[in-house]
Amino acid sequence: MFDRKQFSRVAAAAAIAGLAAVAPAKAADSVKVGLILPMTGGQASTGKQIENAIKLYMQQNGDTVAGKKVEIIVKDDAAIPDKTKTAAQELIVNDKVNFIAGFGVTPAALAAAPLATQAKIPEVVMAAGTSIITERSPYIVRTSFTLAQSSTIIGDWAVKNGIKKVATLTSDYAPGNDALNFFKEHFTAGGGEVVEEVKTPLANPDFAPFLQRMKDAKPDAIFVFVPAGQGGNFMKQYAERGLDKAGIKVIGPGDVTDDDLLNNMGDAVLGTVTAHLYSAAHPSQMNKDFVAAYKKAFGNRPGFMAVSGYDGIHLIYEALKKTGGDTDGTKLIEAMKGQKWESPRGPISIDPETRDIVQNIYIRKVEKVDGELYNVEFATFEAVKDLGKTKK
Repeated sequence: MFDRKQFSRVAAAAAIAGLAAVAPAKAADSVKVGLILPMTGGQASTGKQIENAIKLYMQQNGDTVAGKKVEIIVKDDAAIPDKTKTAAQELIVNDKVNFIAGFGVTPAALAAAPLATQAKIPEVVMAAGTSIITERSPYIVRTSFTLAQSSTIIGDWAVKNGIKKVATLTSDYAPGNDALNFFKEHFTAGGGEVVEEVKTPLANPDFAPFLQRMKDAKPDAIFVFVPAGQGGNFMKQYAERGLDKAGIKVIGPGDVTDDDLLNNMGDAVLGTVTAHLYSAAHPSQMNKDFVAAYKKAFGNRPGFMAVSGYDGIHLIYEALKKTGGDTDGTKLIEAMKGQKWESPRGPISIDPETRDIVQNIYIRKVEKVDGELYNVEFATFEAVKDLGKTKK
């Protein structure tokens, strides 16, 4: 493992040497994508969904693009930023990857940002959702979401649909703070009141004592943001504490009812209303085909992390097509700006100014469909940009 000074010297030398090495890199027959994901630990479902979706995309579209064979190198960072940084260093210096991608949580995406800048290679964020991420390097592009996109919309919806008092429970790290602040701003502006605010630790949270405080505050609803993978545990403890029986609804961004885990959450989750970018029940033909293919390949339903990974590798393929296989990082990032396509989630594009995703946000309610739990969409907000940036 490098220490920071040693790596800076190596990176600086590599950057200088890299200029001389551009021609051989272009002539190479392969393109390497370093995929840094949490394959173990509390965020493992995120890593598995993204890896699975990339495998599926390459099965469907081939492993060659613009005359180059695409090679995926997976490294597990367990969502620990120090491990992310080490993995990125190894991929850039030793494996000489042309892209780094994945990034299950915000601290991981931020840890890799300066390395992408130094090495001048694209960092394709397929999961992490804090607004600031794309501002940390001109080489970052995102195919997932931002918490501002969904949290503002659920705040507006709640206050217009009879929810007057809300208690909030959010994970105590940057995306949780984004979710809380954007929700509060919109909910209170509409006349809503926040009666209790709780922040839970990111690692291995026990929600039970916090949920008791929520119950005692007697809100109309709880606004919840926990990262994908923790929703099942939250809903289990929500039901055990009897909040569903007390008539306290759950609202929030859709991470808490991720399709990957939703069907095992039990009937306590019925009626939960969330705003989000993707549901496995999205009615387009493209999505029906995507869900069927994913289920056939992996035995379970894709969630929003899967579709973010599927679109992430699509963006890499399209950028390589546009550059004609040229792997110069600056050219690849330029090729990604303004890209538009139809995704299983609906129409999406990459904002050329911010390199962030523009997408529909859907209001959904958990219902039973053919005996299974699904997020059933009932309202659409089209072409939503990241409100964390548009307000600046």
